[in-house]
Amino acid sequence: MTDIKPDETLDLKGVQCPFNYVKTKLKLETMQSGQILEVILDNGEPIKNVPQSLKQDGHQILLQEKLNEHFWKIFVKK
Repeated sequence: MTDIKPDETLDLKGVQCPFNYVKTKLKLETMQSGQILEVILDNGEPIKNVPQSLKQDGHQILLQEKLNEHFWKIFVKK
């Protein structure tokens, strides 16, 4: 368990690539610098691609944690 308190949460279970990245990016655009977004992603391509793309955009991945065999959560600092 983590002590990180997200400012917003985005549940993207079942959302395919690249739409999960696009939705995450759009949500981050509505947030202020320094705020934290919690994102729930599917296992497989989403958890491989979304954090990597967000890092390339200059965001910081604070935590990447497996919830169960199907889903992950990440905390992204804008």
